[in-house]
Amino acid sequence: MELHTLTTETTDPRERGTLLGTRFGARVRRVAELYREHFTVLGLPADQVRDLADRSHEALRAWAPHLAEESDACADAAGVERWTVAAVGARTEILAACPEPGRGECSTAVFAPAGAAPQTVQTWDWHDLLVPDALLHALTPSEGRTVKLFTEFGAPGKIGVNSAGLGVHFNILFHASDSAGGVPVHAVARRILDEADALDQAVEIASTARVSASTSLTVVTADCSAASLELSPAGLAVVPAGEDGWLLHTNHFLDTGLAAGDTGPADSMTAERLAHLRAVRAAMPGLSPAERARAFCGEGGADAVVCMRPDAHKPPHEQWGTLLTVGLDTVDCAIDYLAGAPHEAPASGLARF
Repeated sequence: MELHTLTTETTDPRERGTLLGTRFGARVRRVAELYREHFTVLGLPADQVRDLADRSHEALRAWAPHLAEESDACADAAGVERWTVAAVGARTEILAACPEPGRGECSTAVFAPAGAAPQTVQTWDWHDLLVPDALLHALTPSEGRTVKLFTEFGAPGKIGVNSAGLGVHFNILFHASDSAGGVPVHAVARRILDEADALDQAVEIASTARVSASTSLTVVTADCSAASLELSPAGLAVVPAGEDGWLLHTNHFLDTGLAAGDTGPADSMTAERLAHLRAVRAAMPGLSPAERARAFCGEGGADAVVCMRPDAHKPPHEQWGTLLTVGLDTVDCAIDYLAGAPHEAPASGLARF
């Protein structure tokens, strides 16, 4: 995965989308094409994908019209139909409707001790064939406010931090109530970054979104407030950090009520990865981002359960690996990142955006 950077200073969403689509039109078109092909392999023909994308896009337009405008302007500038970009933004919602939805594997660790700066690290695990390119975007949603985020071309947001001292990590979840047509969860992450200054504001924003797919947004602030917002069509649960300041999340519900409807894949390693994070967390505080990533792996190094590698014996659409290691600096509004797995960090270091 090749990472590209973009800084946009306009507060106008249409102008921002136009800049994005003009600068990266070929990549926007390519990612949209790859997702359409992926949905077809998973059992959804293009006309059905278009219908699902349109439904989620209309839900987005009603909930956050500026984000719908940004997406449309990006598509227009890239020279593709608007629904194809909207389909990438709503890819979690479309995947929820697939006969064979596949799965995702991501692991997040946040340490938010009282009286000290938060320390975070996450792996983002996904299909490398879908993400030949990705984006680090510094944007200005309103006067005096900066957001820095990592996302896929066509998706409004994913993992990021804002100048108010608030950061968001992202882990996909699966619930029996998942369907299609709701507000894209990637847009919920983006709107929190655009608008929230504090944890309670993030919860309020998330609570107003009628979602149709599930995810966990782990929100952490510079003053060490932290909670995982578990979103699903069945409801929103807020899972706070423990008394020791730690908040760990993989790809299953931690809230006991929502956990009753968890439909994560039977062969997922989510429980094993959460147990791994619990075992290694004591070694992570106080380290540099690169050393924190190494400690995230523990003694297993490259063989740690949190370092996903594609299984070459499986079909391409069933292969995924760790494409990104990322930490958020909520004090200085920065993203520390590596396009690769955490065990690679000590050798190559983490870049800062």
